Amino acid sequence: MSPHGERWTRDRVFALAPDEASRAAGERLAAAGRWSGTGAGGGAVWGMCEGGDGARYGTVVDLDGPAFQCSCPSRKFPCKHALGLLLRWAGGEAGEPARPGDGPAAGGEPPPWAAGWLAARRERSDRPPDGAGAGGPGAGGSEADGPGAASRAPADPEAARRRAARRMQRIAAGATELEQRLEDLLHSGLAAAGPAAGAAARTGADDPGGGRGSWEEIAARMVDAQAPGLASRVRELGAIATSGPDWPSRLLEECALLHLLDQGFLGIDRLPPPLAATVRARVGLTTDAADVRSDPETVTIRDRWLVLAQQDGAEGPLTTRRIFLRGERTGRMALHRSFGGAHRPLEVSLPPGLLLDADLAYYPGARPLRVALGERHAPATPGPVPTGCGIDAALAAYGHALRDDPWLDAWPVVLADVTPIPGGAGGGWQLADADGESALPLDPRCLGRPALWQLAAVSGGAPVTVFGECGHRGFLPLTVWDPAPVSLSP
Repeated sequence: MSPHGERWTRDRVFALAPDEASRAAGERLAAAGRWSGTGAGGGAVWGMCEGGDGARYGTVVDLDGPAFQCSCPSRKFPCKHALGLLLRWAGGEAGEPARPGDGPAAGGEPPPWAAGWLAARRERSDRPPDGAGAGGPGAGGSEADGPGAASRAPADPEAARRRAARRMQRIAAGATELEQRLEDLLHSGLAAAGPAAGAAARTGADDPGGGRGSWEEIAARMVDAQAPGLASRVRELGAIATSGPDWPSRLLEECALLHLLDQGFLGIDRLPPPLAATVRARVGLTTDAADVRSDPETVTIRDRWLVLAQQDGAEGPLTTRRIFLRGERTGRMALHRSFGGAHRPLEVSLPPGLLLDADLAYYPGARPLRVALGERHAPATPGPVPTGCGIDAALAAYGHALRDDPWLDAWPVVLADVTPIPGGAGGGWQLADADGESALPLDPRCLGRPALWQLAAVSGGAPVTVFGECGHRGFLPLTVWDPAPVSLSP
């Protein structure tokens, strides 16, 4: 049984799966006779699974989180063994006889290999992190602002101040160099960045400053300047020249936004504090979640937060997880981001549809959205279908957010009573209001992907409630309700 007295449903387990392949693999493992020593008790489930190569993998799930641990080499989180174990438990099949070395089988006490991990995890969760309340950052794992962010404050504040000052100088030098590159591009003309220049770069011909190879070189310079945010935007410029018709206007728009970001950083001391925080984040300066929670100026809000979507992705060698939430009382949107790698699993997992009574600490910014997860005041429970707005209100919400943060690609919104409409010849799909007065194009990134057909299948031509991101590319759907939430595959 769970710590709340209820077994999970299969749908709740499937909602945790990182992709469709993991769902299928977990279902196959749940039905296979490969498990031994499984048991459940004290808010946890555990078991041993025999792999196809004869290896045996110890899997344990802490249901209060949930959080997962498995000895298999998979980089997916949760892995297929954790999903298979949860599916067996959801079906009442935990409790197979133990083999030698497995430890206790069903119920009561977990085996030593599972008990050690559970004890360490719960000890971390019970210890208030840098001034946060008991319960820690969600599932007890360290939570940083991004790749490479430190998990603890440095021991020597003066040394940390000097390091920070040196990094600001490096980024300022990088931004100054980037300004010169943008000026050279405008003097030489956008044609220098077009497909012909990119082809010349690929064949080793002269690249006067605009080809794809040149953008990669500039991005590497920004990495050297410790400005990963600038490097990412430079790489986007290199991709625009081969992105289809009307690329010059899009390239000019992105160059203007990059110039605005450069100038914002070079004059950051003159900006209002919220906008300065946004600029620092956009260039790639990270903040530790513990610092956000402990800062007396941080806006921390307790509410019952409805989980709207959980989306996993990749940033280089790291796995990223984005969890979108909306406050039941405040109506505020929130985004929790976490990063994992080969030796740092993603521990915070919140499937769509859960209602979480918790404190969320907002990172500073001109349009605060990202949060650090603080104290949880009650176990998560199933939540209702969210209320939503129409197309016009969604566009207005993105416009208001863009006014505060001009580098914002999209803003999270819930659309109610919208119907997916197939595009005509050469046209993209749209979401139309029930009255047919307004329509919003779907983001081209979802065209041809399973998410589009999942959305169409759930709708069946009828209006549905959809959560996603509304931006300049269109609407990117992430979750649809039927009436239970269905996560749309990336």
